[in-house]
Amino acid sequence: MEGCWKGIHALLVILAVLAASGSSYQILEGPKNATVLEGSEARFNCTVSQGWMLIMWALDGTVVLSLTRNEPIITNSHFTSASYEVDGNFVSEMIIHDVQLSDAGRIKCSLQNSDRDASAFLSVQVMGTLLIPSSLVVTEDEPCNVTCRAVGWVPLPDIAWEIGVPVSHSNYYSFPEPDDLQSAVSILSLTPQGNGTLTCVANAKGLHLHKSVAVNLTVIEPPLDNIDKPGTSLPTWAIILLAVSFSLLLILIIVLIIIFCCCVSRREKKESSYQSEIRKSASVKTNKEMVETKIKSGNVNYGYSSEESKTAEISSLPPKPHELSVLEQHNTRYPHQGPDERQPAPATRPYVSFIMGSPKKVRNVTLV
Repeated sequence: MEGCWKGIHALLVILAVLAASGSSYQILEGPKNATVLEGSEARFNCTVSQGWMLIMWALDGTVVLSLTRNEPIITNSHFTSASYEVDGNFVSEMIIHDVQLSDAGRIKCSLQNSDRDASAFLSVQVMGTLLIPSSLVVTEDEPCNVTCRAVGWVPLPDIAWEIGVPVSHSNYYSFPEPDDLQSAVSILSLTPQGNGTLTCVANAKGLHLHKSVAVNLTVIEPPLDNIDKPGTSLPTWAIILLAVSFSLLLILIIVLIIIFCCCVSRREKKESSYQSEIRKSASVKTNKEMVETKIKSGNVNYGYSSEESKTAEISSLPPKPHELSVLEQHNTRYPHQGPDERQPAPATRPYVSFIMGSPKKVRNVTLV
């Protein structure tokens, strides 16, 4: 209710001043453009000559503050006034407290019964947040990327990097996020060679203000597959691990060799026992067959000599004198007959003749 009465009072004062006669006062210097950070104060000055009756301040065409020679007319505590004199001229200052994005726009200073006014523009910036990993672990001499996101900035900031680590190469680039007009991304590409700190710095445009965030970069030795590179060496734990691994591998190989030898020896023993059984059964069968053969055919008298061979030897020898006489007597008793002159003997009395050429030996075979 009090504010409503103040507004009515200000309106009546303005109407009374407008009804008065004009004078030769004018605006000597108007307000200047300002860029402020959200949440801070914005101040605009308007210098006028003596004799003025009413000063009005407007934001985007809406009067937000009026000032008479006696007192300011304040309708909103968000806008206040201050005044002082410089070289005999009056200076009116409008103060905007706790500036918000909605306060951005055209600020105009005007006088009663004057066609002249002066204006300026108020720009409001918002410093958002920076998002970056708190710590990173990377491999030495291998390229890597670090990302910094600026969220909720109006307008988008200029992002830069402060590199506090030894590197062989580094560069970065920034771009706005397509889905969020108040956010931007900056990517730093580098090849680290040692531990250190990386700092992402966002500078507010038009203001000497910035916000930064840092990340600790930890560089580790390259993996084992890169040990052939010059200038690289294995750490102690890696050497111990390799030694233990090789020892276990050697033990495993020895155990496998022993198991293989045992298997081979067992197999050979089985094969040799099987072959000995076969030989034994074969020898038993052979002995049995030989015994049966001996039983059927008897034993051979190795002292026997062939009768025919001896007869041939005896016949080849010249006859002795007494043998010649016996032969002659035999021939005279039994004259020689050819095959046709022989008389067949009667069938009832067979005749057998023996020619005694020499004494014969008789072989006796004993069957056991």
